[in-house]
Formats: sequence, structure tokens, C-alpha cells
Amino acid sequence: MENKSHAMAAGIFVLVVAALLAGLAVWLTRDNRQYQLYEMSTKDGVSGLQPQATVRYKGVPVGKVVRIGFDPQIPGNVLIRIAVGEDTPVTPATYAQLGYQGVTGLAHIKLDDDSKTPQQLKPGPSGLPRMPMKSSPLNMLADQGPVLLERVDEISRRLSAMLDEDNQKRVSEALQNIAAAAGSVNELAGTMNKAAAGFPQITADAHQTLQSLTKAGNAATGVAGDLQQTVRRINAPDGPLQQIAAGTQSLTVAADALGRSTLPRVNRAADDFSRASRSLSNMASRIGDNPQSVLYGAGAGEPGPGEPGFAAPAAAH
Repeated sequence: MENKSHAMAAGIFVLVVAALLAGLAVWLTRDNRQYQLYEMSTKDGVSGLQPQATVRYKGVPVGKVVRIGFDPQIPGNVLIRIAVGEDTPVTPATYAQLGYQGVTGLAHIKLDDDSKTPQQLKPGPSGLPRMPMKSSPLNMLADQGPVLLERVDEISRRLSAMLDEDNQKRVSEALQNIAAAAGSVNELAGTMNKAAAGFPQITADAHQTLQSLTKAGNAATGVAGDLQQTVRRINAPDGPLQQIAAGTQSLTVAADALGRSTLPRVNRAADDFSRASRSLSNMASRIGDNPQSVLYGAGAGEPGPGEPGFAAPAAAH
């Protein structure tokens, strides 16, 4: 009997200690934060989102999901109610989005700020402010899935058309041409290597030629200096050029004097000589026709037509 009482006392003691420990754990883990309730309405699915799921603001846990149901105001939409700590910097530009953690598929609510002009959060039928909720990247990808599948199917059909027998033959010929071109490139590389082997000699010849050109340039510079000095001497006062100009001026004056005085006299003498020559020529002609005119004079000439004693010559039979 005494053993049974001891066992009962021990059991009661264990139960009391367990209750005290449970109460202490609850007291230590109690949440003393003050929360602000918000609602979001979305037409997208919320697979993986459960009540008590975490709410994160820029990755920091700031609250939890309180309730998930249907929106009585917009048929077909899902209404999500969240509790966010009052110390969370929620502004009218804050929006919600569904996020997924790792590969587990567990969803949570992400809060972030929009860079556009914020609008005031309007309250819903429950009186709680409604926060805008954007589609998650996964939902947007799911919405674009049919379009992407159609494009993939179209690309597949085009690839099949491109890889028909004719195009395969063309691709094979193109590959053969590329292989031939690669062989030509290799041959060209060998030729260029051989040509590159002669570059040192060409460089040496070019250097020697450059030295010769430099010497020729120096010599030309000296000749140019001598020519410049000669030109200065020619153009100097009382130099050859000025003496030639003075001689030319003297010749011009002499030629002018010759043209004004001597040439007219020579012209008159030439005219007199010409008249004398014509007179001698006429005289020689008369002596040749009538030699006795030298002794007896020229005599009277025969009368011409219209003069006394003119007789017309007899007509020939």
C-alpha cells in the first residue's frame, strides 16, 4: 500500500513538472508583436500556400498567413488574409506576390515596393486594406505555356523542313567546301611561314636602302643650299641678273634709235635704187629693139588708133 502511494506521488510530481515546463515553453515562445491585417485578392492559383505560411518583406519574415478562402466580392478570385507586424514599413507602394521556397514547393507571401506612383490601399468588404497582388513568375510562365508550346512546335516543324534530304545534301556539300577551304588555309599558312622566313633579309635590305636614301637626302640638302646661295648671288645688287637687265635696256634704246632714224634712210635709198634699176632696164629694152636710137635718137613712134596716119592692118586670108 505504501509503494502504491509513493508511485502515485511520483506520477503526480512528474505531471506537475511537465505542465510547468509546457507552460514555461508557451510563455517563452509567446508572440508579443502587434500585427496589422491586410487582404489580397488574386485570380491565380495559390498551390502550396497554407495558413500560418510565412510572410516576408524583402526576404525578412514579418508575419504569417491567417486565412485563405474565396473572394465574395470578385467571383473566382482567391482571398488571402495576412498579419504583418506593425513595425514593417508597409507603404501604399507595397505589393504582394506568391513565392516558393527551394524545391519543396512550399509557398509563402513576398512583399516588395513598386517604383511606380503609389496609390492608397482601398479597404475591402471586411474593412481591411486590400494590398495589390501580382502574378508570380511561375504563374506567368504557366500562362505563357501554351504559347511557348506552339512556338516550340512551329520551330520543330521548321527544323524538320530544313533537315530534309535536299538540305542535308547541301549541308554535306557545304561541309566539304569548308574542309577544302581549311586545307587551302593550311597551304596558305605554310606559304606565309616560308615568306616570313625571308623577312629578316628584306628588313636588312630595307634598312640599307633607308640609309642610302638618308645619305642622298643629305647630299640633296647640300646641293639645295649651294643653289640657294647661287640664286642669292645672281639676285644681288650689281649682280649678273641686274647687269643683263641693264644691257637689255641699252639694246632696246639702240634698237629704238635705229628704227627712228637709220631705217627710214635705208628705205629711201632702197626706193631710189629700185627706180634706177627700172630706168636702166627700160633703157636696155629700147636699145635692144632699136640700136640706132643711140646715135639718131628714138624718133617718132607709129600712130595709134585714132591718131592721124593710122592704118589698120590688112585682114588675113
